[in-house]
Amino acid sequence: MNDFDAADGWSAWPAPAKLNLFLRITGRRQNGYHELQTVFRLLDWGDTVYLRLRDDAQVRRVGITIPGIDEDDDLVVRAARRLQSAANVVQGVDISVEKRIPTGGGMGGGSSDAATVLRALDLLWGCGLGEDALATLGLKLGADVPVFVRGHNAWAEGLGERLTSVDLPPAWYLIVAPGVHASTVALFQAPDLTRNAAPATISDFVSDPFLQGQALGNAFEPVLRRREPAVDAVFDVLRAVGTPRLTGSGSVCFVEFAERGPAEAALQRLPRGFDARVVAGARRSPLLDALETKAGHRE
Repeated sequence: MNDFDAADGWSAWPAPAKLNLFLRITGRRQNGYHELQTVFRLLDWGDTVYLRLRDDAQVRRVGITIPGIDEDDDLVVRAARRLQSAANVVQGVDISVEKRIPTGGGMGGGSSDAATVLRALDLLWGCGLGEDALATLGLKLGADVPVFVRGHNAWAEGLGERLTSVDLPPAWYLIVAPGVHASTVALFQAPDLTRNAAPATISDFVSDPFLQGQALGNAFEPVLRRREPAVDAVFDVLRAVGTPRLTGSGSVCFVEFAERGPAEAALQRLPRGFDARVVAGARRSPLLDALETKAGHRE
C-alpha cells in the first residue's frame, strides 16, 4: 500500500471507473437541466481510496494535490463531511486517493471516489445508513455518484439519477485517453448539441447491448470532436480496430470487444505514445466485494 500501510491504520478501497455505453439527451427542463438516457458500465479498474480513522472530528485530505481544487471543495472531503453531519459522527478521517482514472475523461473518477468514501465510512464509522440513504446523499454531490454507491451496471434516466439495474454480458474495452480535459458545463451549453433525441427503450437495449450501444451513440461526440482535434484524431485511429465511442461528457474514447484476446490485439496495433489500456467490464462494482469482505471480518 506504499505509504498507506494497514499497520498505520489505513484501509484501501476500490473506486471503479465507468463507461457510458451510450448517452442521449431527450429534452431540457425549464430550469436548464437536461433529460438524459444512458447506460453505466462499471469497470474492473479505477482509483484506490485510502482511509484512516481519526479520534477527533477532522476530515483531512492527505497527500493529494489537485490543481484548482481546494481541500474543502474536493468531492471526497465533501462526501465525508456530509456523512459525518447526516449520521452525527464524532470521529474524523484522513483521506488519500491513488488516481488512475483520467480527470475530465468522462469515466466518473471524482464521483466514484466520493461514493467509495460514503460506502466505506458508513461501514467504518458504524453509521448504518444503508444504500438508499447514501445514494440520496451522493446525489447532492453529483448526478453520477448514486450509480457508484449502488454498485451495479444500470440504465439511467432523468438527470442520470433514476437507475434500473441491468445485467450486461462480459466485455473488454480498449480505452484511449487523448489528454483533453473536457468541460461538462461548456458541452451542455454548446449550441450545436442535440437535445431532442428520440427516447430509447431499455428492452431494446438489453436485447443486444453491443449493437444498441453503438447505434444509440453519444450526443457529445460530434460536439467534442469538432472542438478538440486530439479527440477526433483518436476516433480516426480507433476506426482501424473497431467502432469507437465516447464516454459521458468527457474525452476518453473506447472500443468494445466480446473477448479479451481481440481487445489486446487491437491495443498492440495502436501507434506508440497513446495513453491506452484494456480493461474488463465488471459484473458489479468491486467496492461491493470489498465492503462484504470487511463487514465479514468485523463480525
